[in-house]
Amino acid sequence: MKLPRNFFRPLAIGAPAPPRELPVRLERMIHFVPPHNDKLRAKVPELIKEVDVVLGNLEDAIPAESKLAARAGFIELARQNEFGSTGLWTRINALNSPWAFDDLVEIVGAVGAKLDVIMLPKVDGPWDIHYLDQLLAQLEAKHSLKKPILIHAILETAEGVMNVEVIASASPRLHGMSLGPADLAASRRMKTTRVGGGHPDYKVLADPGTGARPAHQQDLWHYTFGRMVDACAANGIKPFYGPFGDFADPEGCEVQFRSAFIQGCVGAWSLHPSQIEIAKRVFSPDPAEVAFAKRILAAMPDGTGAVMLDGKMQDDATWKQAKVMVDLARLVAAKDPARAGLYGL
Repeated sequence: MKLPRNFFRPLAIGAPAPPRELPVRLERMIHFVPPHNDKLRAKVPELIKEVDVVLGNLEDAIPAESKLAARAGFIELARQNEFGSTGLWTRINALNSPWAFDDLVEIVGAVGAKLDVIMLPKVDGPWDIHYLDQLLAQLEAKHSLKKPILIHAILETAEGVMNVEVIASASPRLHGMSLGPADLAASRRMKTTRVGGGHPDYKVLADPGTGARPAHQQDLWHYTFGRMVDACAANGIKPFYGPFGDFADPEGCEVQFRSAFIQGCVGAWSLHPSQIEIAKRVFSPDPAEVAFAKRILAAMPDGTGAVMLDGKMQDDATWKQAKVMVDLARLVAAKDPARAGLYGL
């Protein structure tokens, strides 16, 4: 076990110190771009204005014969654009692939100063984070980077779920985690071919009695969400929902995103332009909720005691909930003028 006093020390001579607090950034959606596709890469300048995070995807959905082109395309889009308050991420190939090492060496060497986060797929345990942590420190030192690159882990294997708590505490570079339902379903041998969302055969049936027995579809991911959100919250990092693969079902996408938001997730992946607005709507707090939260904060300026508002008791616990809501609204308002007006901020 690493000694506490060494936890925040750089892992290479000349590397920047790891962050003690995560940067405060709005990350309602992580929008995936296939960088080997010239047509989609050309849309990045407009995307930067629309999304909170642009992610160059190098892993799943990129054919083996296009892996090198995707890497080169990501470097090109990073060099050609200024991202401002929009995050720049990449999802590298899995560590057991023949591409991961060169993904890291080439991308950090070429555009490491612009890169905010590396998304690491198929994380099984803290050893995967430790490897990437050490290598990033060496590359940062080699290329004289001043800002540490953060790590975002994808929870998409049964072993990863089993180790989620130690993964979340493996490095001060940890930015957060995303649930990867498709690969996790395969790892668990679940009987579904869906990418996120529920399944009509996963349900509960009302007790027998007279008349029809109502059935209710259940959430396949509720258990894993709970574990992931708790691990992230306990370690001060961010939980995200991953992909929803049925682009023809915007209602299903919104319900899945909203369930994740209510449980504590701060954002989700958008794989199609139609999902960007859904993520904005879901992961931006409701104006009526924000208005009530502002009333709670105004009634309890120091967060102590108890007051009654509209017949409901408010105390220090609801004050903390209200502060979460208002702080998020301020982040949204800083990037989204239309919503700033709705929030009165």
